[in-house]
Amino acid sequence: MTLIKAEKAEKSTYTLEFSVDKETFEKAVNSVYRKQVGSITIPGFRKGKAPRSVIERMYGKGVFYEDAANDLLPEAYEAAQKEAGIQPVGRAEFDIKSIDENGIVFTASVPVKPVVEIEGYKGIEAAKEVAEVTDLEIENELKVVQERNSRETDITDAPAEMGNTVKIDFEGFVDGTPFEGGKGEDHFLKLGSGNFIPGFEEQIVGHSIGDSFDVNVTFPEDYHAKELAGKPAVFKTTLKAIQKVELPALDDDFAKDVSEFDTMDEYRADIKAKIAKRHEDAAESAYEEAVVKALNEKLAGEEIPQAMFDSETENLLRDYDNKLRSNGLSLDMYLKYTGMTLDQMRDQFRPQAESYVKTRLALEKIAELESIAVTDEEIEAEYARLAEAYKMEADQIKAMIPADSLVEDLKVKKAMELVKANTVAPAKAD
Repeated sequence: MTLIKAEKAEKSTYTLEFSVDKETFEKAVNSVYRKQVGSITIPGFRKGKAPRSVIERMYGKGVFYEDAANDLLPEAYEAAQKEAGIQPVGRAEFDIKSIDENGIVFTASVPVKPVVEIEGYKGIEAAKEVAEVTDLEIENELKVVQERNSRETDITDAPAEMGNTVKIDFEGFVDGTPFEGGKGEDHFLKLGSGNFIPGFEEQIVGHSIGDSFDVNVTFPEDYHAKELAGKPAVFKTTLKAIQKVELPALDDDFAKDVSEFDTMDEYRADIKAKIAKRHEDAAESAYEEAVVKALNEKLAGEEIPQAMFDSETENLLRDYDNKLRSNGLSLDMYLKYTGMTLDQMRDQFRPQAESYVKTRLALEKIAELESIAVTDEEIEAEYARLAEAYKMEADQIKAMIPADSLVEDLKVKKAMELVKANTVAPAKAD
């Protein structure tokens, strides 16, 4: 392979022109001939025995050229891009400038990373505001656990109240005639749930087990069964059972039953710490989002190739598929259940992908401007961290992730830390 030309074109694209010499091309053509001759029939020759020269006379001198060019292109292109010192960020578009017995000249339009600039990355206005944990939040968390550990008990000596669960038989009538779907037996209904027609549940309150009574309601105007919408109805109802929810006391025994702690004070302290962690995580996420947004707005330079956005979109899609598979699903199953198409999923991920690409370019430029370096100790520590995270041996991680790639990731991480360390609190409005 000989690199003839490497020129920067518009829109972060390089144009490469490179050739394959006569000898190499001849070998490739002959290799194609040997692969295909067995399927070629020429009058006067047994199948697979026709000389190459005869086939070329019959079908044309270049009968094997295209396949030979396809065989040679990958290796020649890789060598050309390395010699040109470029890093493609997407698929190149190829063409054959010339091809004959003397060899081939290829051209390639190659998307590359854009040349970018960034200023003002120190002094970005962003602050991490962590919300205080309130007593109400702790009580709400406890209430959820308390209700989860509640039990239903039968009431036989008192009438039904809001919040009770009742078992009823009922049959509905409109204009004295029963209607379809208006009858139920041994139906459990929690009073106050709003699961029945407005006004129904309230009319059960005050009745006792064994009572039979009429419940008078009017169907809503927007009721899904048009023939009933807006009409008055009578439900002949019999109350058969009443249950109430008994909540466990919030004491030390409760703490022992639902947690690893021996006292409610310890359990409350743990709940508070977990809520505080959620607040901290939410604040950090909002803070980083603000920093990222500011960096993306400050990024300037050449147009970013669409190939970079497309590639990152596919990465996010692949990561989501892996996450689904870890939960026993797949992307195909998810699309089937949700009724979405693969292109619609891509559209959902695209804004996130575009933001990531811009942020990465910004941080890479900052790492360059700040001469950020990574030590051997930091590289080894990162490999150890990844090994621990993925429950693999460090050598396995090293085989999967080249050191050069890891170094770039660590530089980007350090650049973000530098930007965050130099943020300032937003000015307060007067």
